[in-house]
Amino acid sequence: MMHEMIAAIRAALAKVNDPELRRPLPDLGMVESVLFADGVATLGIKLTISGCPMRDRLNGDITAAVSAIEGVVDVVINFGVMSDEEREAVKKLLRGGREKFNPFAQEDSLTRVIAVASGKGGVGKSSVTANLAVAAAARGLSVGILDADVYGHSIPRLLGILDKRPTALDQTFIPVENYGVKVVSMEMFKPHREDPIAYRGPLLHRVLEQLMSDAYWGSLDLLLLDLPPGTGDIAISLGQLIPRSEILVVTTPQIAAAEVAERAGRIAFQMKQRIIGVVENMSASPCPHCGEPIALFGSGGGAETAKRLSALVGSEVPLLAELPFDIQLRDGGDAGLPAYLGSGEGVIKKTFDELLNSLMATRPSLVGVPLSLHT
Repeated sequence: MMHEMIAAIRAALAKVNDPELRRPLPDLGMVESVLFADGVATLGIKLTISGCPMRDRLNGDITAAVSAIEGVVDVVINFGVMSDEEREAVKKLLRGGREKFNPFAQEDSLTRVIAVASGKGGVGKSSVTANLAVAAAARGLSVGILDADVYGHSIPRLLGILDKRPTALDQTFIPVENYGVKVVSMEMFKPHREDPIAYRGPLLHRVLEQLMSDAYWGSLDLLLLDLPPGTGDIAISLGQLIPRSEILVVTTPQIAAAEVAERAGRIAFQMKQRIIGVVENMSASPCPHCGEPIALFGSGGGAETAKRLSALVGSEVPLLAELPFDIQLRDGGDAGLPAYLGSGEGVIKKTFDELLNSLMATRPSLVGVPLSLHT
């Protein structure tokens, strides 16, 4: 009878996943011991690190799973900490037995990587990235954001994860998650939020590579990169690190901004990346009194950018969305609640849903992919 109860308890533990690693506890080597006597299940559970932030969550999940077994009247959990060797085994398991590598650069990667770029700052590139990510997560996709805007990172505020730190597993870390989106940002690794980052060229390349390879992203359907504005080191490094990444260009309706946005597309084209479309942010919005459209930032910038990029690449680069100037986007960003989630069934949600539909309808190209041709 006791052996049957222990087997039942182990089976129940096999259905409990680590909240961050998303793997069953036994697979990760976290179940150290299982004892049962007089209706009491006594469990030895090893945490990956001391002071694990998910300890309370694990305690609740394990207690609920084991208490559901008929005959168990109490659950006692004794938490310990893994040794260095055990942590190393976990890291190898997460990497599929391989040493540290960039998962998105592998030929067998099924993750679609889309970089959101702009020619200049202040056009709402980060807001587009954050809202597009939560829209994809709401649809059931596994989504991540890499905040590659090393100098002007704003994704943590936009997604309500200020002052959150990733859980570190030696040289591997777990992205912070909110609204179903996994996030990695340089802000998470600074001693203080207000500290500036003053990195130069070669170091920026290494930082981008480390943020991709040192994080345990799990199996992502979509990875969005919030690029810094302009055509600097990060944009070039992205093309080198992930040649199959795609580019979504964000601009405003102002023609002057559109001319600058075109340059972001040009650098992507030079790196042999696919430009999948243009998003015009801060487009005309209806007057709250008379309903007539108000174009605070002019008109035509998005269409002009799409036209110029189409001529550059020799095929259609569509204008995928026109986001109206709406105070909800600003309020949502300041409050850490993306407007997509807080706008009900309004125009913002509809526009991002349509944008996501357009992106999902476009297929990755073969640009930069080596073909097995024999002559």
